[in-house]
Amino acid sequence: MEQPHPGCRGAEAVLNLQPGSSFSVAYHPLFGPHDDLILLELDEKLLPHILHQRVTLRGQPDEDAVLCTPSKTYGIKFVGNSNSVFLIAPSDHSILREASEDHNGKGHIQQASASVIKVAPGSMELVEVAPRLDKLRLLLSENPYRSGEALQFEDVDGMKKCITGLYTWNDLVDKVQASDEELRTGLMAFSAVEIDGYWRIVDEEYMGKLLMALFPSSVLNDWSLNALNEDEVVRVLVQDGFPQKLAHHCLSVYGSKVGEGVNGSCLWSLDERRVCVHFAREILRGGKRKMESLMKEWRLKIPEGMQASFDMLEGEVLTEKLGVDLWVRAFSVSALPLTPAERFSVLFKERAKWEWKDLQPYIRDLKVPGLSLEGLLLKYTRRIQPTLDAEPIFSAR
Repeated sequence: MEQPHPGCRGAEAVLNLQPGSSFSVAYHPLFGPHDDLILLELDEKLLPHILHQRVTLRGQPDEDAVLCTPSKTYGIKFVGNSNSVFLIAPSDHSILREASEDHNGKGHIQQASASVIKVAPGSMELVEVAPRLDKLRLLLSENPYRSGEALQFEDVDGMKKCITGLYTWNDLVDKVQASDEELRTGLMAFSAVEIDGYWRIVDEEYMGKLLMALFPSSVLNDWSLNALNEDEVVRVLVQDGFPQKLAHHCLSVYGSKVGEGVNGSCLWSLDERRVCVHFAREILRGGKRKMESLMKEWRLKIPEGMQASFDMLEGEVLTEKLGVDLWVRAFSVSALPLTPAERFSVLFKERAKWEWKDLQPYIRDLKVPGLSLEGLLLKYTRRIQPTLDAEPIFSAR
């Protein structure tokens, strides 16, 4: 670095300052106040997003704001400074201080100086956080799409009634603290679909009707459940009175794309586990069942060619021994909170102690940046293991 030369002023004097050197500091005429400026400390990987205006601040007035890039969400934390941090204006704004020796005509001496225009009380730090998708699920649950809803729109009053609790993409961006990419992933995870410009989840009972309409058609038309032609399936379901959008949605919820047919239409394969879990949930909505009774009815409900296995219900049900009978009841991970503290609170209200094989399906989906699953267990649970070969038991910390 070059030593600042006499007369060098402003920030340049500081940037080129050598150890052991000194220069004058003065307050800028426009010095203070300081509450209209906050510094932001950035990781280098975030700088391009800031410079190219690819970030947004999201949050309602009663929420702590988060900063979102196109793909990630960051919590904002203010960190105060223990020492004063002076902000020095560029040289074109700094003060030229003149030292006069006396009034006897010995002249004026110009020296290096820097003008302090602000004092920074602290800075904002960004910490990557999980998207806050519990609110997304809450918003989507306000008005799920139900059977016969189209009839409600035949009159104006019905339309006004149904319009409450509906959210467009822009509404969700405004209300949910998540990046655009995380928001889209959340909508997919909740099996949401855009209907007439609004993002909706579809009532399970209605989805069941769609699925049940698909199976007889597959038999009548000799369709393979592993190679369903999208155009044909949608055409038949529409003829049965279902909206085209929801016919497509049925395939995406219960199946996966596996290729392309001869006419260019997509081919879909129904996912055995997703289909079987749907029917198990349907049975258990009526309350807990004995294991034998559940398995018997379950196998009768699933379509021919699919095999129901109790392992499919991992993370969907809990079992309990009452006398000589093993009972099964619904307890789905998909209905649990997405934030770790709330998730573990619900789990330990359900059971005071959990064996690892039972607990793992209910926490493996938790994603906290910078914290592993083992870290979550250390933070929220106490582990008890009487012997090295014993199954560990977890209780609330």
